[in-house]
Amino acid sequence: MTAAANSPVLEHKGRPPGHGVGDRFRDWWNRLSRPAQWGFGVPFILLIALLPVLKPPLIDTPGTDFGGVMAQFAMYALLAIGLNVVVGQTGLLDLGYVGFYAMGAYTVAILTSPNSPWNQTGPDGWLSDKWAWLAVLPLAVIITAISGVILGTPTLRLRGDYLAIVTLGFGEIVRLLADNLKQITGGGQGLSRVAYPHVGETASDPNGVFSAGNTGGRVNSGVWWFWAGMVFIVIVLIIVGNLERSRVGRAWVAIREDEDAAEIMGVPTFKFKLWAFVIGASIGGLSGALYAGQVQFVVPTGFNVINSMLFLCAVVLGGQGNKLGVILGAFIVVYLPNRVMSIDIGGQSLGDFKYLFFGLALIVLMIFRPQGLLPVRQKLLAFGRQIYLAVHKTEASATDSAKASR
Repeated sequence: MTAAANSPVLEHKGRPPGHGVGDRFRDWWNRLSRPAQWGFGVPFILLIALLPVLKPPLIDTPGTDFGGVMAQFAMYALLAIGLNVVVGQTGLLDLGYVGFYAMGAYTVAILTSPNSPWNQTGPDGWLSDKWAWLAVLPLAVIITAISGVILGTPTLRLRGDYLAIVTLGFGEIVRLLADNLKQITGGGQGLSRVAYPHVGETASDPNGVFSAGNTGGRVNSGVWWFWAGMVFIVIVLIIVGNLERSRVGRAWVAIREDEDAAEIMGVPTFKFKLWAFVIGASIGGLSGALYAGQVQFVVPTGFNVINSMLFLCAVVLGGQGNKLGVILGAFIVVYLPNRVMSIDIGGQSLGDFKYLFFGLALIVLMIFRPQGLLPVRQKLLAFGRQIYLAVHKTEASATDSAKASR
């Protein structure tokens, strides 16, 4: 038996020690070509899209509508992807991300709610009642992006705890403005009858499939909003994924690992941090627009600091820097409290203890797995795929040689 056969690196069928199921799946996935990845990915996405229609007994939520839960998950997944760009990719601690979420929601509500003095729907406005939500959607993204520039330009020169405090204050400022500008935002009473896509209007369902009144049957409004959210998730994942593989993504990783070293090597750190902040804000505004259209009622209490902590919890639980990991984290944050909502302990729903459970989960995770459930694998971003395939072929050849010599 040769020394190569005794090497620990070549044990366990050529896998290094501690090479788990997740790593084996990731290795298999990375070896596939792009068309093959899409060939496996599209059926998987379609299967996920059918979950709220099929309502499998093992994952259904007895205490609440499963379609509505999945629609909420789609919004949280978008928020987690956007926050992951800021926190996971660039290493900027943002505790006020809920502010961008609120700005996206209020942009749609202020321009489309009949209770708003700036309502632009109806005969006197420039927005069609049928397509008002879709027309305002890009405007909500643009406004939140501009707010990201306004907030990031003076504050991104700060680091660590100082940046966290500033962003936390921004989130609270947005909520307090929404609560006190009663003539514009409705204050604590909020804005109702927010526009939504008028699609599928029939005699039996005159308000369309996206209306909050569509609660009957397997394919209710929650299912339709979940499907719409999945479309936006796929689009955002493609955009963010391409950015990660570009010069922008390499700059983000360099800033996250060591900002001073990146700046010495010629990376314009402030420019790329601002890029991350603006992109994250845009995705947060997109999710806020989805929220406003789905619930059709926007009130300041939905944008408190606790929700901002939940968004950050989804990123930390799933794995900072890993897009699929933060989506898993968003699913856990949304799904688990609704799954146990029907369980009573001492006359109180178990879902009401979600903050306690997530706090304990974070403590345990930080002790035993600080990188998250699905940690990002550090690798070369430039020509990473070609290098990975070349290294894998070399390892496979060494493994075959070791087996032949036994």
